[in-house]
Amino acid sequence: MSTLFKTLAFAAVIQVGAAGLATQSQAQVPPRGVPGASLDIGDQPGYVPPEDDTAMLEPAYRRQPVYFRTTEAPGTIIIHTDERFLYLVEGNNRAMRYGIGVGRDGFQWQGLKKIERKAEWPDWRPPAEMIQRQPYLPRFMAGGPGNPMGARALYIGGTVYRIHGTNQPQTIGYAVSSGCFRLVNSDIIDLYQRVPVGTKVIVRQQATL
Repeated sequence: MSTLFKTLAFAAVIQVGAAGLATQSQAQVPPRGVPGASLDIGDQPGYVPPEDDTAMLEPAYRRQPVYFRTTEAPGTIIIHTDERFLYLVEGNNRAMRYGIGVGRDGFQWQGLKKIERKAEWPDWRPPAEMIQRQPYLPRFMAGGPGNPMGARALYIGGTVYRIHGTNQPQTIGYAVSSGCFRLVNSDIIDLYQRVPVGTKVIVRQQATL
């Protein structure tokens, strides 16, 4: 076998091996923003979102005033999990609507709660259940742009869940969290300014007419 032939054969083996490793690596990374993907709130700690986080949203999921019939008082938060929308009731059949990411299958819930506290650039401490599922996660992460909790958090009383920002705007509109509701940072900042502690929160899995 000539030296040239051996060299070409060796190069081909290396190329095939590298391609195989790349394919394996890609297969181990869950797709982002895809229904049913095995994502979690702490999927990418340290990932910093783009400055214009609404640019990645479909038009329907961008913050906008809408017609919304309800008997609930102005200031009430109503979450429609199946629609992937959070409504802040304004009265006179109007509401501010925000696109959200919701809990994936097995992590969705419904109920009547209240906001018990608020935090700006909250720290993140993954609960034990999440660490058990994703042991590579940090046990503590200080608040900041790369924190999976995002710019603001509204803590839902009587639960471990929050309405919070996200450093992954591409997940808005999908069921990807462990039960929390996520908004892009610019939207959670807007909502945070409008919502006081004690705000009523209604979580519905299906919209009612």
